[in-house]
Amino acid sequence: MAVPPSKASTSTISAKVVLLGDSGVGKSSLAVRFVKNKFYGQQETTIGAAYLFRTLAMPPADPAGADAAPRAVKLELWDTAGQERYRSLAPIYYRGAYGALVVYDITSKESLQRAQAWVEELRANADPHLIIFLVGNKRDLAALRQVPEADGRAVAEEEGLAGFYEASAKEEATGGVDAIFKDLAAQLLENGVVSAKAAEAAARRANAVAASRLGELPTGQGPSRIGSCCGTS
Repeated sequence: MAVPPSKASTSTISAKVVLLGDSGVGKSSLAVRFVKNKFYGQQETTIGAAYLFRTLAMPPADPAGADAAPRAVKLELWDTAGQERYRSLAPIYYRGAYGALVVYDITSKESLQRAQAWVEELRANADPHLIIFLVGNKRDLAALRQVPEADGRAVAEEEGLAGFYEASAKEEATGGVDAIFKDLAAQLLENGVVSAKAAEAAARRANAVAASRLGELPTGQGPSRIGSCCGTS
């Protein structure tokens, strides 16, 4: 469903969301599936970070009461590079974030261990109110699975995360990607983590800093442009 035309009674909240995890776990594929509803089998490796966004229409806080205005959440996705050489840039991208998807590959035990390390880094350095989801990607590769779903869920519970999902960016109908981001948007609203003005101001500041730091990438390498693209639903 498309977001209704801009009206004074419609409240739109912008919230920065960062995707973290090892290179090759499918962070870019999840972002592209959510924003463009596409899957590219030969996704280019992200260099630095890539930016995409999509606006979701959300139900009113109180449909029958005083707060019956329609709401919308603009999720601004920062898809970060997973290579170790870009690790030092990560704090630039998760600074000012209201949500984080920490992604691992269900066919790689090591990627789950690295995902847990990312969670611990966020706990130590990011905003204490950051909503963190753990996502096991590549569910379609069940025959190659190394990480049981129960193991991923146990890590999420041990870390006290806000959500755990397994998904497949490759599968359009059954991949479950939309459900992840819709749950995140709902929690951002329900938990009062963001307010419209505060979120927009924080996102502008954080995005400006991140964009300026892209110039510090190794000579001859710029940001990946999988698309500064938008979508609505």
